[in-house]
Amino acid sequence: MASAELILSSNGRIYHLDLLPGEISSNIILVGDPGRVSQVSKKFDKVFMQRIHREFITHTGLIGKTPVSVVSTGIGTDNIDIVINELDALVNIDFKTGKPKDTHTTLTFIRIGTSGSLHESIPVDSFLVNTHSLGLDNLLSFYDVENNQALEAFNIKIHAKYPALGQLPVKTYLTAADESLIGLFKEDMQTGITLTAPGFYGAQGRQLRLKSRMRNLLETIANAKREETSLTNFEMETSGIYGLCALLNHKAVSCNVILANRPLNIFSQKANESIEKLIDLVLARLIKE
Repeated sequence: MASAELILSSNGRIYHLDLLPGEISSNIILVGDPGRVSQVSKKFDKVFMQRIHREFITHTGLIGKTPVSVVSTGIGTDNIDIVINELDALVNIDFKTGKPKDTHTTLTFIRIGTSGSLHESIPVDSFLVNTHSLGLDNLLSFYDVENNQALEAFNIKIHAKYPALGQLPVKTYLTAADESLIGLFKEDMQTGITLTAPGFYGAQGRQLRLKSRMRNLLETIANAKREETSLTNFEMETSGIYGLCALLNHKAVSCNVILANRPLNIFSQKANESIEKLIDLVLARLIKE
């Protein structure tokens, strides 16, 4: 593998995350906010590795006897492209030869994130686990992806429910969570399909001084009946996580605390408390597994 593709620092660390093989566990919590890494790792029984490089912070430790890592991704699927590929490389590429290892190591990724709900029936401070993500970000367009007939059929149903999707200037793609991981959380959370947006303002229908093309779609979503094909929330990372993990044979799920209800135009008054509760729930289910 060319050195311009697998980029290592002078001390052998992967380029962006600044990590060495052996410094991560197979159970990885992903958070967007670098400040949330310590919010998660303070709940570990022991932290034995900490690394900071740019917006990417990694803590690895133990909860009981279970190894766990928490990694900050920053915002957006462009950062997810870096994080997932480099974490995969740490366990599945031999850094000495630059070649894939003969034995594949499967990683388990759980995103703990914040999100905005697209239905009045999904209140602020509630938890939502995403079975699928509809990506507006185009990341997977740059990878050689085999056609998944089941996902494509489901994507067609979603577009039939929301014709306004066809008016957007982007081609959407559908990705799915690992079913076994959904099973860990669906009894404690609502389930739904997230829209992964490539931005926070216009891409999520917000208008400050510029008009957004998303407003009609948001009204359609808010007024539609909740069912299997319903779009339920907005965030900015999940499509990349699900898509890359599927291609690389890893497991992933995205768990959200709802901080904003877009149809009601309200924002959580106890965001930090709700995030703490979600962290506790995710760690309890992960260790129980």
